Amino acid sequence: MSIAENRRANFDYHIEERYEAGMVLQGWEIKAIRAGQVQLTDGYVVIRDGELFLIGCRINALRSASTHISPEADRTKKLLMRKEEIKRLVGKVEQKGFTLVPMNLHYKGGLVKAEIALAKGKAEHDKRNTEKKKDWDREKGRLMRHKVSSKPRG
Repeated sequence: MSIAENRRANFDYHIEERYEAGMVLQGWEIKAIRAGQVQLTDGYVVIRDGELFLIGCRINALRSASTHISPEADRTKKLLMRKEEIKRLVGKVEQKGFTLVPMNLHYKGGLVKAEIALAKGKAEHDKRNTEKKKDWDREKGRLMRHKVSSKPRG
């Protein structure tokens, strides 16, 4: 079940590979995520000392769940993956100009997981082509619906 999606990622990047990572979260963050108080749009993933960190993922604290602590909405969250996978990602990010982008947050067996993608940034003309294709698909669907509904019934 999906919690939050980064819809801009497909528009801004060419997605090459997708990976699933666990997240290190605090109790108030889990409660806020379950209440839908999470935003992934400005998030990105960095690699420091062989570990993955999610930066820019905003989790707004609930007033009732965070009375005894001072929550930080934009806290850096550690992502959990196997060392072999992280090493492979490090090689691709450093050599080939890829970047790591969070795609969505979802539940898996009661735990919150992050889907991250190995991606390359799109050029401005690629973004325009994506927008034109989306507009044409929408128009084509509209025309097909109109054509089907205007058939004479016999």
